[in-house]
Amino acid sequence: MEFFVEKRREVMSHIEKFMLEKMYDFLKPVDTIWQPSDFLPDSSRDTFFNEIKELQESAQGLSYDLIAVLIGDTITEEALPTYESWLTMVDGVSKNEDGGWMKWTRHWTAEENRHGDLLNKYLYLSGRVNMRMMEVSTQYLIADGFDIGTGTDPYRNFIYTSFQELATNVSHRRVASQAKKDGDTLLSKMCGVIAGDEARHAKAYKYFIEKIFEVDPNEAMIAFEDMMRKKIVMPAHFLREVGLKIGQTFGHFTDAAQRLGIYTAIDYVDILKELIEDWHIESVTDLNESGEKARDYIMNLPGRLLRVADRMKNPMLEYKFSWING
Repeated sequence: MEFFVEKRREVMSHIEKFMLEKMYDFLKPVDTIWQPSDFLPDSSRDTFFNEIKELQESAQGLSYDLIAVLIGDTITEEALPTYESWLTMVDGVSKNEDGGWMKWTRHWTAEENRHGDLLNKYLYLSGRVNMRMMEVSTQYLIADGFDIGTGTDPYRNFIYTSFQELATNVSHRRVASQAKKDGDTLLSKMCGVIAGDEARHAKAYKYFIEKIFEVDPNEAMIAFEDMMRKKIVMPAHFLREVGLKIGQTFGHFTDAAQRLGIYTAIDYVDILKELIEDWHIESVTDLNESGEKARDYIMNLPGRLLRVADRMKNPMLEYKFSWING
């Protein structure tokens, strides 16, 4: 076991230099990247209350399901302290403040932090949301933590983040599109820029795994298989509301997303296919018997998942969220 961990640390140290060289391809300069205040009404201007009125009028056109998905997405983004602390526990993430993996983790966290800030303020101003109920759910999600099946293994963690960043990109992009259809162009712009961040971050984590496949293909393949067997769970899978047990709200949130086509079982398969293609899974060499078996499982999985997805029925609207006014 110690050898296994030590090998991982060596690989992480090896790819760290590639990460530091490419880091700013995946991040934007702090001084010029968008900030939440670029999109929100400015409280220092005389037009502030008129701008809020306009924001609320546009928000009235959003469907019940879309508000539910938006709140769930916001709570997910607001649970950022959990994700940062989880990334700092990964084997091979040096705690060196001057550089290395902690540098990436801090910069990634700083960019992600703007997402919850922006969406939270929008929801507060919209008048559609019981903010206290939402805030309780956010506090629960951070306090409850999460178990995504990766342990402290960097390979499994970066496979997870590659998948997850692609999934959040899809979700925010689709909310942007739906908000535009519902007549809320401001919300559409907000979710569009957040989706752009997620796409850049996905490229980063995919690149890290690509470099791991170059030096430790067998263990990387086995890690990929293991994560897909466990299924990639969403960071909000412990989501709950007042009076409910851990995870009891999550299914209702995903039902709303499925009904609207924001994030579906087909999207899950499409992301898997993208990773298989981007990591050139079919042509990876130097695999032993376990690695070959892992590859076979991964290559056959999209077809199996599609057959399951085809049999799934769209869930009915049957749940009232404590988060939504009225």
